[in-house]
Amino acid sequence: MISWEPDVASLRAVSRSALSLIEFPADDPKRARRFWTELLGVELSDRQGPEGEGWQTHSAAPAVGVHERGPGPGDSFSLPYFAVADVGEALERVEALGGSVVHPGDRWAICRDSEGSPFGLTRESGS
Repeated sequence: MISWEPDVASLRAVSRSALSLIEFPADDPKRARRFWTELLGVELSDRQGPEGEGWQTHSAAPAVGVHERGPGPGDSFSLPYFAVADVGEALERVEALGGSVVHPGDRWAICRDSEGSPFGLTRESGS
């Protein structure tokens, strides 16, 4: 059996990578907002500025977000987003560990882990 060890000695671990957002694409955003609002007992408000399009909670972490389904890489399935201090540095680590970058960015990015499972990275607020 061949053992694979990633060469990540020069890359430091992603610090403080707390779950910050769970995003749900919706064919019917009004129906999806009602579902999550009533299920979780939270309010999904209009997003502002850098939050993008759609609606999300602003009361607790992780935030829950809903946006209208589209053709983008984050529009096919729900995604957990992890907050990191430096998205670019985290993307380097994703690739060094055998994952892949689906949609790179400085503020947020979409990736796949070493097994193909999708997830997002988002820059910590204040970073």
